[in-house]
Amino acid sequence: MDRTYLKWYNKIGYGSGDIAGNVVYALLSSFMMIYLTDTVGLSAGVVGSLMAASKLFDGVTDIFFGSMIDKTHTRMGKARPWMFGGFFGCAATLVLVFAIPAGIGTTAQYAWFFITYTLLNAVFYTANNIAYSALTALITKNQSERVQMGSIRFIFAFGTSMLIQAGTVKLVQMTGGGAAGWRNAAILYALLGLAINSLSVFSVKELPPEELAEAKAPGQPEEAYRLWDAVRLLAANKYYLIICGVYILTQLYTATLNMGIYFMIYILGNESLLGVFSMAINIPMIAGLILTPVLVKRLGGMYRLNLSGYALSAAARALVVVGAYIGSIPMMLLFSGVAALGMSPLQGDLNALIATCSEYTYLTRRKRIDGTMYSCTSLGVKIGGGLGVALAGWLLDASGYIPNAAVQADSCITMLYFMYLWLPMLLNLVITFLLSRLKVEQANARLTAGKTMG
Repeated sequence: MDRTYLKWYNKIGYGSGDIAGNVVYALLSSFMMIYLTDTVGLSAGVVGSLMAASKLFDGVTDIFFGSMIDKTHTRMGKARPWMFGGFFGCAATLVLVFAIPAGIGTTAQYAWFFITYTLLNAVFYTANNIAYSALTALITKNQSERVQMGSIRFIFAFGTSMLIQAGTVKLVQMTGGGAAGWRNAAILYALLGLAINSLSVFSVKELPPEELAEAKAPGQPEEAYRLWDAVRLLAANKYYLIICGVYILTQLYTATLNMGIYFMIYILGNESLLGVFSMAINIPMIAGLILTPVLVKRLGGMYRLNLSGYALSAAARALVVVGAYIGSIPMMLLFSGVAALGMSPLQGDLNALIATCSEYTYLTRRKRIDGTMYSCTSLGVKIGGGLGVALAGWLLDASGYIPNAAVQADSCITMLYFMYLWLPMLLNLVITFLLSRLKVEQANARLTAGKTMG
């Protein structure tokens, strides 16, 4: 579709919403575990188990909120009310996760963490993030604009992650250090996220329902569906299932790298290197995101760009492993950047891919479930990111990790090498394979042309 729907400030305003989302995500994935183990004094293994148990709620709430967005009809639209309201809960529970009282007993501390973490992820972040992602399909019908929006939002996302990873340790020290410093830093991040999320919500408007549905045949009514119907529609879309798998694995990959603070402290001997590695990863990622809309247009689609990019990324991560074992930090930094550059196109066009998957459901089933379809974004962030941190907790506990120890056991050192080096490379190989099967653009073209799918 050639018509344009958005001005430059709409795209920037929309993209800024990922600053708010990544204030939450980057703080949790990069620093929550070390706060719980080294400041509060909780067991990494128990925390990992509690996080895994919390994930049991996520799949249900993701599809529930996606379905609720599809059924919402307000003056603000379908998704914007959920995006706006959801972040107030995100802000409050983010502070509570990093404000565990010291004098309430260990069991009560575990309970405090589990309740606040579950509310943050399974309820408030879900409502906010699914709504934010669904806006891609609700504020424009132009595929090029969707790719641009995806690139802009992830530029903000990775820029925010880079700044949080580089500056949080110093911010905690500046605001009191210890438990008080973590709480104060969380308060500042929560207020920042709340302000920017609100700005993003009111920077765009959703298209009228009749315009979104104009592709239907004249007089064709909007078909109502129940939650179980939505689940069946998602399960029947093989491309949705592939994207869910890819999204979960990309977030698991990010979570394993975000646990790199342990690698920096106990292998490289300098926790400030986390910020250096974050810049080495995020700057090439941002550069790639800037180029993604142009490359998608030049290559006539997303498939070849995403697949070749991830193949490059998997090879580069293998060279990061080599650099680590020969003791070359410059080599590790260089190929961490190359890997990030290869991954960037998928990050930039992922929302457009999901919109394309939603179109596949409409072309095959004649039902629009945009909000429910975008549940895979929140599902991926929470399951992939959450299980990544939980897995790190289990592996650290199994390896004999001792919080704040001057020297860790050989078994722990070996585990840190596996977690930070080998696991990300293996995840990228699996993602590359899945992307080779993600031919949804071709399938939609055949359906639109009236051809039978092979």
